[in-house]
Amino acid sequence: MSRTLAEIAALVGGTVEGDPERRVEAVAPLASAGPGDLSFLANPRYARAARSSAAGAILAAPGEDLPGRDVIRVDDPYLALAKALPLFTPPPPPPAGIHAAAERGRDVLIGDDPDIGPGVILGDGVRVGHRVRLYAHVVLGAGVELGDDVTLHPHVTAYSGVRLGNRVLVHAGTILGADGFGFARGPGGLVKVPQIGGVIIEDDVEIGANVTVDRGTLGDTVISHGVKIDNLVMVGHNVQVGAGSMLVSQVGISGSTSLGRGVIMGGQSGAVGHVTIGDGARVAAKTAVTKDVPPGMTVAGVPAVDIRRWRRGVAALNRLPGHLKRLAAASRRHGEFKDD
Repeated sequence: MSRTLAEIAALVGGTVEGDPERRVEAVAPLASAGPGDLSFLANPRYARAARSSAAGAILAAPGEDLPGRDVIRVDDPYLALAKALPLFTPPPPPPAGIHAAAERGRDVLIGDDPDIGPGVILGDGVRVGHRVRLYAHVVLGAGVELGDDVTLHPHVTAYSGVRLGNRVLVHAGTILGADGFGFARGPGGLVKVPQIGGVIIEDDVEIGANVTVDRGTLGDTVISHGVKIDNLVMVGHNVQVGAGSMLVSQVGISGSTSLGRGVIMGGQSGAVGHVTIGDGARVAAKTAVTKDVPPGMTVAGVPAVDIRRWRRGVAALNRLPGHLKRLAAASRRHGEFKDD
């Protein structure tokens, strides 16, 4: 379905430079876009590609020099893209009801307009809200609760004691509510500590593929409102993830660690157990958090330190080989030692 630039600008809160009645039919990257496509420039490093792109129109910030082009000017092109894409995305198919190959236990309650695929298993006492989509081979343990407009992709498993809020999206292969990693060391070896807590996933959370969120030992592991979790993330028992936080791929968070609101953890970063990462803190990729991080601080390195200190350390380390060569040369001049 084609849209005019004026329609798109009204939706994303932008202004049109050029022909507001120009129509575009799809959204495409700068390199492959054609005259019927809308594209976007969210990073200045792609400005040259934007100027040479064949795109019919481009979402761009004020000040980006795109002469002779139809442009929709917006403060945040990436946010505008997120708002514009649904205009060109086919709507999901209507609910298909409950597949004959789905299995239900006793006392299961299912809301209006369900779409429950083949091989889905709903344990005793499961509660499913309205307009829920459960794709093939989703498994919900006894007593699991799902809010309205929840989507679980194939092979998602939620153990008993898991509760999901409204508009939660979970991608394929994710496990919610497996036992936390808790063992006490006894005279005869390791003794398992029973994990009797649960998992709470609040409203508007999105969880990627093959994520694990462990149940609490006592009490619940909590993923708060609006959190976004990338693929292959591990969240340990009794972790608390604050509202609006983002966990990028391969993050690992050990048990009983608390993240404040709006925390971002970069790819392959991790945190030991029982630490607090304050509101708005940033953890760079591959960083190991071993102690509390104050609100608003950005940390990097192993162990984590203020990123400014880490950068100075890296710069000093990179200068070290040159210093060693100069030291060796000076020492040879004074006859103090010889190179091997």
